[in-house]
Amino acid sequence: MRHRPFSIVALIVATCFVLLAACAPQDTGGAGADTFAGLPRATPESAGMSSERLDRIRPAFESYVTEGKLSGVVTVVARDGQVVHFEASGNQDVEAGEPMAEDTIFRMYSMTKPVASAALMILWEEGHFLLSTPLSAILPEFADTQVYVSGDGDDMVTEAPRRPIVIRDLMTHTSGLTYTFIPSPVAASYAANGLEGSADAVPHDDLAHYVRELAKQPLLAHPGAAWNYSVGLEVAGRVVEVVSGQSFRAFLKERIFDPLGMVDTDFHVPDEKLDRFAVNYVPTPEGGIAVVDDPETSAYRKLPQVEMGGSGLVATAGDYLRFAQMLANGGELGGVRILGPRTVALMMDNHLGSAYGPSPMSSLSLDMGSEGVGYGLGGYSVTDTGLTGLPASPGAYGWGGAASTDFLVDPEERLVAMVLTQLLPSGTYPLRPTMEVLTYQAILE
Repeated sequence: MRHRPFSIVALIVATCFVLLAACAPQDTGGAGADTFAGLPRATPESAGMSSERLDRIRPAFESYVTEGKLSGVVTVVARDGQVVHFEASGNQDVEAGEPMAEDTIFRMYSMTKPVASAALMILWEEGHFLLSTPLSAILPEFADTQVYVSGDGDDMVTEAPRRPIVIRDLMTHTSGLTYTFIPSPVAASYAANGLEGSADAVPHDDLAHYVRELAKQPLLAHPGAAWNYSVGLEVAGRVVEVVSGQSFRAFLKERIFDPLGMVDTDFHVPDEKLDRFAVNYVPTPEGGIAVVDDPETSAYRKLPQVEMGGSGLVATAGDYLRFAQMLANGGELGGVRILGPRTVALMMDNHLGSAYGPSPMSSLSLDMGSEGVGYGLGGYSVTDTGLTGLPASPGAYGWGGAASTDFLVDPEERLVAMVLTQLLPSGTYPLRPTMEVLTYQAILE
């Protein structure tokens, strides 16, 4: 029997940190098909990798399934734009015995952030703003935002910011904004005003309303002074709306999803796709799993009022692979260019200088650790492989989601890797670093 010991809102609040060819429908291929997500399948050897070594991936993750720790797992590796590994193990719904498949739909949570950052950079390329443009020039409601000093509730003491929030800050989590699940008096004030980082938890009419209320809250730190994981990408989504004159969802669909053939990526799962939507689970004290979000009753069955650029998307492995491969290709896929090569390089570069210290992301518990890792625009940027203890090249870029989804793009190795499941919280098991090790150990040339 399914157990629902927690609400989805409560669980995300408690566990998030421990957390895009043609417009025609994409061909995801089938068993024995020569493409996956519209990308050619190839033998690992033709891409300088070892079949025998890539075969180590399935048993490593399947063991979590057979031990009852995960419902199922999808793993993907592409090199030189060719899919050299795809495996789906276990089930997307354990109780129903519904297997994980190529077209299973996942809650991507914070893997929305790189997509939202790409959207903002499309507008940056068009000259609408600079990364150094004050946020208040586009969203005037942030002109008077203060910074927290002490106290809590009605007794908070605040002061004027030393400098304004700028556009870059939204994507690098250096704005002074925060999340409710990272404890602080400011986070408590967020919670009291319905400013959760999850669309099903906010009582606001739309993204514009959400952001106006957010601007009334004090910042946790002076802009540019510290790295604090935050709702900055929600604000970035609102910048997209104001600059483009479109809803955030409409912009993403027109400028990223449709051009890349990302046919299953959206802020909700329509009824005709519900049978492909994976159940979301949480670990139990006994080492098993329990249901936390059943597709039949999920908030994802309807479009949210607030389209969250930091946490709101659902997607298939194939859809997100197309987005990631676009980044790996320097902004282009299948003859469709989304971003320029230098823009993608800028996104992947580390934007946190020495002032942020050797471990700038130490405030967020990451299953890969925080040593040797900086932050780009919407995702981490590897700075030192020796310090990470992991093999991804300096400049590799990626991010994960609260329900244990992760991706990595390594321009030096011309590589994309993903591991996707549905278990809250991310970091319960070391899935991301394990996938990295098992992918890189298979590279022979």
